[in-house]
Amino acid sequence: MRISELSAQSGVTVPTIKYYLREGLLPEGERSAPTQAAYGSLHVQRLGVIRALLDAGVSVAETRRVLGALDDPPSSPHELLGAAHAAITRPADEGVSVDAAERLVAGLGWKPGACDPDVLGDVARALDGLERAGFEVPDGVLPVYLQSIRAMADAEVAATPTESAEAAVRYVVLGSVLVEPLLLALRRVAEQVASAERFGSEISRGAVKEDR
Repeated sequence: MRISELSAQSGVTVPTIKYYLREGLLPEGERSAPTQAAYGSLHVQRLGVIRALLDAGVSVAETRRVLGALDDPPSSPHELLGAAHAAITRPADEGVSVDAAERLVAGLGWKPGACDPDVLGDVARALDGLERAGFEVPDGVLPVYLQSIRAMADAEVAATPTESAEAAVRYVVLGSVLVEPLLLALRRVAEQVASAERFGSEISRGAVKEDR
């Protein structure tokens, strides 16, 4: 298909497709003439991945790194997961101690060398932000966090496709990037549901008293 047909099928404008081509996000089509190229279903699929990543807030540079993992996956699924996380994780801050982070993630089964230092650095950065704000997660809540997150991780890893390397790459890379906004949104829904169940009737009664 021509670039205009690729645009119509993917819903991405021609100028945007040309931008992705220049940035190396989208592979070149098969040249049929000096000024023409043919594109196929793989280009449509890749455009869907690019749009999903960018719409999720991933930068162009990070998107390029994620696509690199798609095109040249590491040899093992564990290394693939690390590559996916590396594409969306800020480098660890040298000035932030990871001691508290290590104590916390030990509850997830973490041992030295079990995860990328930058991922651990993200935990340290988050804990540092809580401390600077003077906010403490209640003692009874942290164990629930750890238990729930480990259960989610076990389920996600167990569901990793094994029929092909490409399927595994897409699942790990896109799952790492695109599922986190869903988890955050679901957490907020669950909090409001739990709040309504616990406080809803009391709030209603309080509103009635105030009206009187």
